[in-house]
Amino acid sequence: MHITHPKRLLVLLLGLLPILAAAHGISPEDQQRMLEAGYLHYVELGARHMLTGYDHLLFLFGVVFFLTTFRDVAKFVTVFTIGHCITLIFATYFKITWNYYLVDAIIALSVMYKAFDNNGGFQKHFSMASPNLLGAVFIFGLLHGFGLSTRLQQLPLGDDPVAMLWRILSFNVGVEVGQIAALTVMVGALALWRHRPSFKRFSYAANLALFYGGVYLLFTQLHGYQHDAHPDSFRFPAAEHRHAHEDMDVENTEDKSRSGI
Repeated sequence: MHITHPKRLLVLLLGLLPILAAAHGISPEDQQRMLEAGYLHYVELGARHMLTGYDHLLFLFGVVFFLTTFRDVAKFVTVFTIGHCITLIFATYFKITWNYYLVDAIIALSVMYKAFDNNGGFQKHFSMASPNLLGAVFIFGLLHGFGLSTRLQQLPLGDDPVAMLWRILSFNVGVEVGQIAALTVMVGALALWRHRPSFKRFSYAANLALFYGGVYLLFTQLHGYQHDAHPDSFRFPAAEHRHAHEDMDVENTEDKSRSGI
């Protein structure tokens, strides 16, 4: 009984991630729609992006997993929010960017880090106290904000500096709205679960599943980067993955033809 539930939880998490992965990112339809969109559309897009941002949500889930008071939740979420606002706004405005596969791969490491910390990994494996959690959450907030920025920079933000800034700020407001909505559900569900005997029994398994979810995300992003024909450009993972494998199939067919197979 104790073994079955963690396995089911892990299978469920890994089963859902490909579905969520397909929803993450700025779609070509959103790119086209934003050409003439108003600021409210950027708010809506930011909220939707956060609510489908599986890596951001998994990290937040790990952060609030053991927090029992509203004050602690507010403190850590505020630090995370300040961090991701800084890089989201400034990196986008000054057009500082990097390949989003690699940024998302590092974000996946933040999910693994928090799950490892939640399960007492530093104490068990390194015989040391966990690094300052507030500082770690702030640093990871900067990283997550940079990831959001790489996505936002896929949109036509325009050349007018003032209008561009308002679009960035509107997107950022939407991100915060989506984050509050997601956290409300997470904190509420954890509060209900925390009062049940199963919480103590399965909290380790839940964070182990969270760790493997981060591992899955890490390899997914590295796989996408490996097949990215132009790693410094901004392509959509599903399309790039499909085209890369189509190219490999064509190359294999040509090789067989030349060898007479």
